[in-house]
Amino acid sequence: MENLVKGNICCPVSRRIFYGEIHIENGKIKDIIELSSPIDTFYILPGLIDAHIHIESSLLVPSEFARAAVKHGTTATVSDPHEIANVIGLAGIEFMIENGKKTPFKFNFGASSCVPATNFETAGATITIEDIDKLLIRDDIKYLSEMMNYPGVLFEFPEVIEKLKIAQKYSKPIDGHSPGLRGKDAQKYISMGISTDHECYKLDEALEKISYGMKIIIREGTAAKNFEELHPILTSYPDMCMFCSDDKHPDDLLVGHINKIMARAVEKGHDLFNVIRAATYNPIKHYNLNSGLLQIGDPADFIVVTDLNDFDVVSTAIDGNYVYSNGKVLIDPIHTEPINNFNCSKKKPEDFKIYSNQNKVSVNVIEAIEGQLITNKLITSLDVKNGEILPDIENDILKIAVVNRYKDNPPAVAFIKNFGLKQGAIASSVGHDSHNIITVGTNDEDLANAVNLIIENKGGLSLANKDEKDILPLPVAGLMSTDDVENVGKKYSNLYQRARQLGSGLHSVYMTASFMALLVIPSIKLSDLGLFNGEKFEFMNLINS
Repeated sequence: MENLVKGNICCPVSRRIFYGEIHIENGKIKDIIELSSPIDTFYILPGLIDAHIHIESSLLVPSEFARAAVKHGTTATVSDPHEIANVIGLAGIEFMIENGKKTPFKFNFGASSCVPATNFETAGATITIEDIDKLLIRDDIKYLSEMMNYPGVLFEFPEVIEKLKIAQKYSKPIDGHSPGLRGKDAQKYISMGISTDHECYKLDEALEKISYGMKIIIREGTAAKNFEELHPILTSYPDMCMFCSDDKHPDDLLVGHINKIMARAVEKGHDLFNVIRAATYNPIKHYNLNSGLLQIGDPADFIVVTDLNDFDVVSTAIDGNYVYSNGKVLIDPIHTEPINNFNCSKKKPEDFKIYSNQNKVSVNVIEAIEGQLITNKLITSLDVKNGEILPDIENDILKIAVVNRYKDNPPAVAFIKNFGLKQGAIASSVGHDSHNIITVGTNDEDLANAVNLIIENKGGLSLANKDEKDILPLPVAGLMSTDDVENVGKKYSNLYQRARQLGSGLHSVYMTASFMALLVIPSIKLSDLGLFNGEKFEFMNLINS
């Protein structure tokens, strides 16, 4: 690229905007010269950083995620490879690191702390204490990823405490994951060295955790959206917050990334530099990232935007080289050989039946909540016909099942509300955290067909409705495609639109489904081993006796 760039420089360190030119040499900023300001010019900002994301949830391998993200000014991520680790273990983490290194993008991977996330589900791999030590000693592993096992922290389980101690030994930050944790429990959790949380969904919870010294990562992803609730902390505690997407599906990534959160924050009236720092300065300082802040000697990581309201990106540069400019991505696609862990056989409709010898039964039902990972517990009465408990489609009580993808076991089947399907079924091998197959539908035949499409392809997102069958294959660990973001986004969007035609009104029906097996988020979820109470951290009965 040219060795200098001119424009209105937005410096997050001095909190100033001034017209000037940036001189670049060997990928670093050699000098910055302030000039007389013209009336009209573009704005130069540091490259944007997603402070917590699972790249796998984009359904793209890291090298393809990079090609999509740079269009929106993202130059780095703080990435937890937790999803693939649950499927393939250390080999999965290595896959993510090595694939990411094939691009100029700055992926900052962590050591996944909770694999498996709980002992109440079947995962494909385990990350041991010894594995955590091997990872954290590495310079390219920046932090200990989200400590989901907050009961293990509170009750000081030896394995959990040892992982925290290893992170402290190597002076690596520790990410948290403690939705709804308050009072003395929150104080103790934070006192163990856990420094962030991206799971706050109430403002008073975030403010309480900040008062104990924890930083809050404001999440606005595809399914989990907490910006509207949490954005006031950008003004009240600007140095204690960052932005993240956590999980971002491909159709959403085509539209925007961290730049869209910034635009919303500015629209809310927040100070421009508080917003810029949450997307750049704060994560760089907290995680000790090798990303630039438009300072002499920094890596030349910057973006050029048309204005400071919409943050539409004209160009993106990493280490002094343009990776996106004037509508064209300048990162070459990378050929990827899939790795996977899939070992189960096809299912039959009768595998999804639930039996009772009563005429009517009271059942515990999962209530999904739009835009949230948390769920509610409902109790409802369902009819029994010929010994089989029936869903109540008219009142939106559908069947949900989790199928073990690592070995042949009977599916765990329960009931769920708020998916809205009037016919058919959807299924996915993206089922947090162990990534067994999760399916939601109106009848057993379509449930079986949707699941069997996943099994035939060893991973994917599927839809079945009588003779109609469709799938987006995900051959990399059953989580990611080897295709480019445009094709993946188009196929995903087609499945989503078809699910809407079948009745679902959810903003992201597939991602919402994937979190219905996430046991570490209350209130109730479903694992391959049964219905689970996320508040008491124990299994619960489907039939409410």
